[in-house]
Amino acid sequence: MIPYARQSIDATDLAAVSEVLTSDWLTQGPAIPRFEQAVADLCGVEHAVAVCNATMALHLACRALEAGPGDVVWTSPNSFVASANCALYCGALVDFVDIDARSYNISIDALRAKLEIAERIGKLPKVLVTVDFAGQPCELGPIAELRERYGFKIVEDASHAVGARYRDTRVGSGELADITVFSFHPVKIVTTAEGGMLLTSSPELARRLRLLRSHGVTRDAALMENKAAEPWEYEQVDLGYNYRLTDIQAALGYSQVARIETFLSRRRAIARRYDEELAGLPLTTPWQHPDSQSSYHLYPVRIGPESPLGRSAVYRALRERGIAPNVHYIPIHTQPYYRARGFSAGDFPQAEAYYREALSLPMYPGLSDDQQGHVIASLKEIL
Repeated sequence: MIPYARQSIDATDLAAVSEVLTSDWLTQGPAIPRFEQAVADLCGVEHAVAVCNATMALHLACRALEAGPGDVVWTSPNSFVASANCALYCGALVDFVDIDARSYNISIDALRAKLEIAERIGKLPKVLVTVDFAGQPCELGPIAELRERYGFKIVEDASHAVGARYRDTRVGSGELADITVFSFHPVKIVTTAEGGMLLTSSPELARRLRLLRSHGVTRDAALMENKAAEPWEYEQVDLGYNYRLTDIQAALGYSQVARIETFLSRRRAIARRYDEELAGLPLTTPWQHPDSQSSYHLYPVRIGPESPLGRSAVYRALRERGIAPNVHYIPIHTQPYYRARGFSAGDFPQAEAYYREALSLPMYPGLSDDQQGHVIASLKEIL
Protein backbone atom coordinates (compact mmCIF):
# COMPACT_ATOMS: atom_id res chain seq x y z
CA MET A 1 0.00 0.00 0.00
CA ILE A 2 1.35 3.41 -0.98
CA PRO A 3 0.67 5.66 2.06
CA TYR A 4 -0.30 9.33 1.90
CA ALA A 5 2.85 10.18 3.92
CA ARG A 6 5.87 8.47 5.40
CA GLN A 7 9.05 9.38 7.29
CA SER A 8 12.39 9.41 5.47
CA ILE A 9 15.17 7.84 7.56
CA ASP A 10 18.68 7.09 6.32
CA ALA A 11 22.02 5.87 7.68
CA THR A 12 23.05 9.32 8.92
CA ASP A 13 19.92 9.46 11.07
CA LEU A 14 20.65 6.02 12.53
CA ALA A 15 24.23 7.02 13.27
CA ALA A 16 23.13 10.26 14.97
CA VAL A 17 20.72 8.43 17.25
CA SER A 18 23.25 5.68 17.99
CA GLU A 19 25.84 8.28 18.99
CA VAL A 20 23.50 9.69 21.63
CA LEU A 21 22.55 6.24 22.92
CA THR A 22 26.20 5.54 23.68
CA SER A 23 26.88 9.00 25.15
CA ASP A 24 26.51 10.31 28.68
CA TRP A 25 23.26 12.12 27.88
CA LEU A 26 19.87 10.75 26.87
CA THR A 27 17.91 13.84 27.85
CA GLN A 28 18.60 17.48 28.77
CA GLY A 29 22.03 17.23 27.19
CA PRO A 30 23.93 18.99 24.39
CA ALA A 31 21.94 17.57 21.48
CA ILE A 32 18.92 19.71 22.31
CA PRO A 33 20.51 23.19 22.09
CA ARG A 34 22.39 22.05 18.98
CA PHE A 35 19.11 21.08 17.33
CA GLU A 36 17.44 24.30 18.48
CA GLN A 37 20.28 26.36 17.01
CA ALA A 38 20.08 24.48 13.69
CA VAL A 39 16.37 25.28 13.36
CA ALA A 40 16.93 28.89 14.46
CA ASP A 41 19.68 29.27 11.84
CA LEU A 42 17.46 27.71 9.17
CA CYS A 43 14.69 30.22 9.85
CA GLY A 44 16.84 33.23 10.67
CA VAL A 45 15.28 33.68 14.10
CA GLU A 46 16.95 34.41 17.42
CA HIS A 47 15.23 31.90 19.71
CA ALA A 48 14.07 28.29 19.21
CA VAL A 49 12.68 26.17 22.05
CA ALA A 50 12.29 22.41 21.53
CA VAL A 51 9.44 20.52 23.20
CA CYS A 52 7.97 17.02 23.19
CA ASN A 53 5.37 17.64 20.47
CA ALA A 54 3.63 20.44 18.58
CA THR A 55 0.41 20.13 20.59
CA MET A 56 2.30 21.02 23.74
CA ALA A 57 4.11 23.75 21.81
CA LEU A 58 0.74 25.31 20.99
CA HIS A 59 -0.26 25.04 24.65
CA LEU A 60 2.94 26.77 25.78
CA ALA A 61 2.49 29.47 23.15
CA CYS A 62 -0.96 30.32 24.50
CA ARG A 63 0.34 30.23 28.09
CA ALA A 64 3.30 32.45 27.26
CA LEU A 65 0.98 34.97 25.63
CA GLU A 66 -1.20 34.87 28.76
CA ALA A 67 -4.40 33.51 27.24
CA GLY A 68 -6.63 32.37 30.06
CA PRO A 69 -10.10 32.50 31.60
CA GLY A 70 -12.14 35.34 30.16
CA ASP A 71 -10.07 35.42 26.95
CA VAL A 72 -10.95 34.04 23.54
CA VAL A 73 -8.58 32.47 21.01
CA TRP A 74 -9.49 32.30 17.32
CA THR A 75 -8.17 29.72 14.86
CA SER A 76 -8.97 27.97 11.59
CA PRO A 77 -11.61 25.23 11.48
CA ASN A 78 -9.52 23.53 8.78
CA SER A 79 -6.89 21.99 11.03
CA PHE A 80 -6.29 19.18 13.46
CA VAL A 81 -8.06 19.65 16.79
CA ALA A 82 -4.81 20.64 18.57
CA SER A 83 -4.96 24.11 17.00
CA ALA A 84 -8.11 24.78 19.05
CA ASN A 85 -7.54 22.58 22.09
CA CYS A 86 -4.46 24.59 23.08
CA ALA A 87 -6.68 27.49 24.09
CA LEU A 88 -8.96 25.31 26.19
CA TYR A 89 -5.95 23.94 28.06
CA CYS A 90 -5.39 27.52 29.27
CA GLY A 91 -9.01 28.06 30.29
CA ALA A 92 -9.72 30.39 27.36
CA LEU A 93 -12.64 30.12 24.94
CA VAL A 94 -12.27 29.16 21.27
CA ASP A 95 -13.84 30.55 18.12
CA PHE A 96 -13.07 30.04 14.46
CA VAL A 97 -12.51 32.09 11.29
CA ASP A 98 -13.62 30.58 8.00
CA ILE A 99 -11.08 29.73 5.32
CA ASP A 100 -10.22 31.14 1.92
CA ALA A 101 -11.66 29.08 -0.94
CA ARG A 102 -8.30 28.86 -2.75
CA SER A 103 -5.55 28.67 -0.11
CA TYR A 104 -7.63 26.80 2.53
CA ASN A 105 -5.98 29.05 5.14
CA ILE A 106 -7.79 31.69 7.21
CA SER A 107 -9.65 34.11 4.95
CA ILE A 108 -8.42 37.69 5.37
CA ASP A 109 -11.86 39.03 4.43
CA ALA A 110 -13.59 36.75 6.95
CA LEU A 111 -11.06 37.70 9.63
CA ARG A 112 -11.49 41.42 9.00
CA ALA A 113 -15.28 41.18 9.13
CA LYS A 114 -15.23 39.09 12.30
CA LEU A 115 -12.85 41.53 14.01
CA GLU A 116 -15.12 44.46 13.20
CA ILE A 117 -18.05 42.68 14.84
CA ALA A 118 -15.95 41.55 17.81
CA GLU A 119 -14.79 45.10 18.45
CA ARG A 120 -18.37 46.39 18.48
CA ILE A 121 -19.47 43.80 21.04
CA GLY A 122 -16.27 43.94 23.10
CA LYS A 123 -15.08 40.39 22.43
CA LEU A 124 -11.84 40.76 20.51
CA PRO A 125 -9.50 37.74 20.56
CA LYS A 126 -6.46 37.63 22.82
CA VAL A 127 -4.63 35.33 20.39
CA LEU A 128 -5.12 34.30 16.76
CA VAL A 129 -3.70 30.86 15.92
CA THR A 130 -3.16 30.84 12.17
CA VAL A 131 -2.63 27.50 10.38
CA ASP A 132 -0.27 27.04 7.41
CA PHE A 133 -2.38 24.31 5.88
CA ALA A 134 -0.62 21.67 3.75
CA GLY A 135 2.60 23.70 3.93
CA GLN A 136 1.32 26.93 2.35
CA PRO A 137 1.97 29.89 4.67
CA CYS A 138 -0.91 32.11 5.78
CA GLU A 139 -1.03 35.71 4.57
CA LEU A 140 0.69 37.02 7.66
CA GLY A 141 1.31 40.47 6.16
CA PRO A 142 -2.37 41.51 6.15
CA ILE A 143 -2.94 39.59 9.41
CA ALA A 144 -0.13 41.52 11.12
CA GLU A 145 -1.69 44.78 9.92
CA LEU A 146 -4.96 43.73 11.55
CA ARG A 147 -3.02 42.88 14.72
CA GLU A 148 -1.80 46.48 14.88
CA ARG A 149 -5.38 47.69 14.60
CA TYR A 150 -7.02 45.26 17.04
CA GLY A 151 -4.25 44.28 19.45
CA PHE A 152 -4.32 40.48 19.35
CA LYS A 153 -1.21 38.26 19.35
CA ILE A 154 -0.31 35.86 16.53
CA VAL A 155 0.67 32.22 17.00
CA GLU A 156 1.55 30.73 13.62
CA ASP A 157 0.78 27.02 13.64
CA ALA A 158 3.34 26.09 11.00
CA SER A 159 3.27 22.38 11.83
CA HIS A 160 3.00 21.72 8.07
CA ALA A 161 5.39 24.42 6.92
CA VAL A 162 8.96 23.78 8.07
CA GLY A 163 11.13 25.20 5.30
CA ALA A 164 8.33 27.11 3.58
CA ARG A 165 8.72 30.76 2.65
CA TYR A 166 6.48 33.82 2.87
CA ARG A 167 7.56 36.92 0.95
CA ASP A 168 11.04 35.38 0.45
CA THR A 169 11.48 34.88 4.20
CA ARG A 170 11.48 31.51 5.92
CA VAL A 171 8.44 30.67 7.98
CA GLY A 172 9.48 31.04 11.61
CA SER A 173 11.67 34.12 11.08
CA GLY A 174 9.83 35.98 13.84
CA GLU A 175 9.18 39.01 11.64
CA LEU A 176 5.38 38.80 11.69
CA ALA A 177 4.22 36.12 14.16
CA ASP A 178 4.79 36.49 17.88
CA ILE A 179 5.44 32.74 18.12
CA THR A 180 5.72 30.11 15.38
CA VAL A 181 5.17 26.42 16.09
CA PHE A 182 6.70 23.52 14.15
CA SER A 183 5.83 19.83 14.31
CA PHE A 184 8.32 16.99 13.89
CA HIS A 185 5.82 14.13 13.73
CA PRO A 186 6.93 11.30 11.37
CA VAL A 187 4.74 12.46 8.47
CA LYS A 188 5.97 16.07 8.62
CA ILE A 189 8.82 17.70 6.67
CA VAL A 190 11.48 16.60 9.18
CA THR A 191 10.94 14.26 12.11
CA THR A 192 12.13 13.62 15.64
CA ALA A 193 9.57 10.75 15.91
CA GLU A 194 7.50 13.04 18.13
CA GLY A 195 8.51 16.61 18.78
CA GLY A 196 7.81 20.29 18.36
CA MET A 197 9.53 23.66 18.36
CA LEU A 198 8.59 27.22 19.24
CA LEU A 199 10.34 30.09 17.47
CA THR A 200 10.27 33.73 18.49
CA SER A 201 12.28 36.93 18.15
CA SER A 202 11.34 37.94 21.71
CA PRO A 203 13.93 37.08 24.39
CA GLU A 204 11.27 37.46 27.09
CA LEU A 205 8.90 35.01 25.39
CA ALA A 206 11.78 32.57 24.84
CA ARG A 207 12.72 32.77 28.53
CA ARG A 208 9.14 32.11 29.56
CA LEU A 209 8.75 29.20 27.12
CA ARG A 210 11.92 27.52 28.40
CA LEU A 211 10.71 27.92 31.97
CA LEU A 212 7.23 26.54 31.25
CA ARG A 213 8.51 23.50 29.34
CA SER A 214 10.40 22.27 32.44
CA HIS A 215 8.08 22.46 35.46
CA GLY A 216 8.50 26.21 35.94
CA VAL A 217 11.74 25.33 37.73
CA THR A 218 14.97 27.31 37.34
CA ARG A 219 18.57 27.44 38.54
CA ASP A 220 19.04 30.85 36.93
CA ALA A 221 20.03 33.22 39.75
CA ALA A 222 18.43 36.13 37.90
CA LEU A 223 15.03 34.44 38.25
CA MET A 224 15.43 33.06 41.78
CA GLU A 225 14.41 34.74 45.02
CA ASN A 226 17.55 33.47 46.73
CA LYS A 227 20.34 35.29 44.94
CA ALA A 228 22.94 33.50 47.09
CA ALA A 229 21.68 30.00 46.25
CA GLU A 230 24.02 27.04 46.51
CA PRO A 231 24.96 25.31 43.21
CA TRP A 232 22.51 22.43 43.84
CA GLU A 233 19.54 24.65 44.63
CA TYR A 234 16.63 25.34 42.31
CA GLU A 235 13.33 27.20 42.63
CA GLN A 236 9.90 26.74 41.12
CA VAL A 237 8.85 30.21 40.02
CA ASP A 238 5.87 29.30 37.81
CA LEU A 239 3.48 26.42 37.20
CA GLY A 240 5.13 24.61 34.32
CA TYR A 241 5.08 21.17 32.74
CA ASN A 242 7.40 18.39 31.66
CA TYR A 243 7.25 19.10 27.93
CA ARG A 244 10.94 18.43 27.25
CA LEU A 245 12.39 16.76 24.19
CA THR A 246 15.02 14.04 24.63
CA ASP A 247 18.56 14.15 23.25
CA ILE A 248 17.75 11.02 21.24
CA GLN A 249 14.97 12.86 19.42
CA ALA A 250 17.03 16.03 19.07
CA ALA A 251 19.88 14.10 17.45
CA LEU A 252 17.46 12.68 14.89
CA GLY A 253 16.04 16.15 14.25
CA TYR A 254 19.48 17.70 13.79
CA SER A 255 20.37 15.02 11.25
CA GLN A 256 17.10 15.57 9.41
CA VAL A 257 17.43 19.36 9.28
CA ALA A 258 20.77 18.92 7.52
CA ARG A 259 18.82 17.32 4.61
CA ILE A 260 15.84 19.67 4.56
CA GLU A 261 16.63 21.19 1.17
CA THR A 262 16.71 17.70 -0.33
CA PHE A 263 13.35 16.91 1.27
CA LEU A 264 11.80 20.16 0.05
CA SER A 265 13.18 19.80 -3.47
CA ARG A 266 11.72 16.32 -3.81
CA ARG A 267 8.33 17.36 -2.42
CA ARG A 268 8.15 20.27 -4.86
CA ALA A 269 9.10 18.02 -7.77
CA ILE A 270 6.31 15.61 -6.82
CA ALA A 271 3.87 18.53 -6.61
CA ARG A 272 4.91 19.83 -10.05
CA ARG A 273 4.34 16.42 -11.61
CA TYR A 274 0.91 16.14 -10.01
CA ASP A 275 0.08 19.65 -11.22
CA GLU A 276 1.06 18.82 -14.78
CA GLU A 277 -0.35 15.31 -15.12
CA LEU A 278 -3.62 15.85 -13.27
CA ALA A 279 -4.47 18.95 -15.30
CA GLY A 280 -7.64 18.35 -17.26
CA LEU A 281 -9.07 15.82 -14.83
CA PRO A 282 -12.33 16.69 -13.04
CA LEU A 283 -10.60 17.69 -9.81
CA THR A 284 -8.97 20.81 -8.36
CA THR A 285 -5.24 20.80 -7.64
CA PRO A 286 -3.72 23.01 -4.90
CA TRP A 287 -3.42 26.74 -5.61
CA GLN A 288 -0.12 28.41 -4.76
CA HIS A 289 -0.24 31.95 -3.39
CA PRO A 290 2.19 34.17 -5.33
CA ASP A 291 3.60 35.59 -2.06
CA SER A 292 4.62 32.20 -0.70
CA GLN A 293 6.46 28.97 -1.43
CA SER A 294 4.83 25.90 0.06
CA SER A 295 6.75 23.09 1.72
CA TYR A 296 4.08 20.66 0.41
CA HIS A 297 3.53 18.68 3.57
CA LEU A 298 0.29 17.60 1.86
CA TYR A 299 -0.99 17.55 -1.69
CA PRO A 300 -4.76 18.01 -1.26
CA VAL A 301 -7.06 17.83 -4.28
CA ARG A 302 -10.78 18.53 -4.41
CA ILE A 303 -13.15 16.03 -5.94
CA GLY A 304 -16.00 18.40 -6.77
CA PRO A 305 -19.40 18.21 -8.46
CA GLU A 306 -17.81 18.07 -11.92
CA SER A 307 -16.38 14.64 -11.07
CA PRO A 308 -18.27 11.50 -12.21
CA LEU A 309 -17.57 10.04 -8.76
CA GLY A 310 -17.74 11.62 -5.32
CA ARG A 311 -14.81 11.90 -2.96
CA SER A 312 -15.73 8.77 -0.97
CA ALA A 313 -15.96 6.65 -4.12
CA VAL A 314 -12.58 7.93 -5.36
CA TYR A 315 -11.06 7.23 -1.94
CA ARG A 316 -12.28 3.62 -2.01
CA ALA A 317 -11.25 3.10 -5.63
CA LEU A 318 -7.69 4.26 -4.89
CA ARG A 319 -7.43 1.91 -1.92
CA GLU A 320 -8.53 -0.97 -4.15
CA ARG A 321 -5.51 -0.11 -6.33
CA GLY A 322 -3.04 -0.20 -3.43
CA ILE A 323 -3.03 3.53 -2.69
CA ALA A 324 -3.91 4.95 0.75
CA PRO A 325 -4.97 8.61 0.44
CA ASN A 326 -6.21 10.54 3.43
CA VAL A 327 -8.57 13.42 4.21
CA HIS A 328 -7.39 16.64 5.92
CA TYR A 329 -9.36 17.85 7.85
CA ILE A 330 -12.74 17.22 9.37
CA PRO A 331 -13.63 20.78 10.43
CA ILE A 332 -12.91 21.15 14.13
CA HIS A 333 -16.20 22.86 14.90
CA THR A 334 -18.15 19.82 13.65
CA GLN A 335 -16.50 17.44 16.12
CA PRO A 336 -18.86 16.21 18.89
CA TYR A 337 -16.84 17.93 21.61
CA TYR A 338 -17.09 21.30 19.88
CA ARG A 339 -20.73 20.85 18.90
CA ALA A 340 -21.40 20.36 22.61
CA ARG A 341 -19.75 23.77 23.14
CA GLY A 342 -22.26 25.48 20.85
CA PHE A 343 -20.87 25.11 17.33
CA SER A 344 -22.85 23.46 14.55
CA ALA A 345 -22.72 22.53 10.88
CA GLY A 346 -23.13 25.57 8.69
CA ASP A 347 -21.14 27.90 10.94
CA PHE A 348 -18.10 28.01 8.62
CA PRO A 349 -19.32 27.08 5.13
CA GLN A 350 -16.04 27.35 3.23
CA ALA A 351 -14.28 24.92 5.59
CA GLU A 352 -17.21 22.53 5.35
CA ALA A 353 -17.37 22.76 1.55
CA TYR A 354 -13.65 22.05 1.31
CA TYR A 355 -13.91 19.05 3.63
CA ARG A 356 -16.68 17.44 1.56
CA GLU A 357 -14.36 17.36 -1.47
CA ALA A 358 -10.87 17.02 0.05
CA LEU A 359 -8.49 14.15 -0.67
CA SER A 360 -4.77 14.15 0.21
CA LEU A 361 -2.68 12.24 -2.34
CA PRO A 362 0.60 10.48 -1.47
CA MET A 363 3.30 13.09 -0.82
CA TYR A 364 6.65 12.27 0.78
CA PRO A 365 10.30 12.31 -0.39
CA GLY A 366 10.52 8.53 -0.63
CA LEU A 367 7.61 8.33 -3.08
CA SER A 368 9.21 6.88 -6.21
CA ASP A 369 8.48 8.05 -9.75
CA ASP A 370 6.86 4.70 -10.48
CA GLN A 371 4.67 4.91 -7.38
CA GLN A 372 3.57 8.43 -8.25
CA GLY A 373 2.93 7.28 -11.79
CA HIS A 374 0.64 4.58 -10.42
CA VAL A 375 -1.28 7.18 -8.39
CA ILE A 376 -1.68 9.40 -11.46
CA ALA A 377 -2.68 6.55 -13.78
CA SER A 378 -5.18 5.29 -11.20
CA LEU A 379 -6.81 8.71 -10.89
CA LYS A 380 -7.05 8.99 -14.67
CA GLU A 381 -8.67 5.56 -14.86
CA ILE A 382 -11.08 6.24 -11.99
CA LEU A 383 -12.12 9.71 -13.23
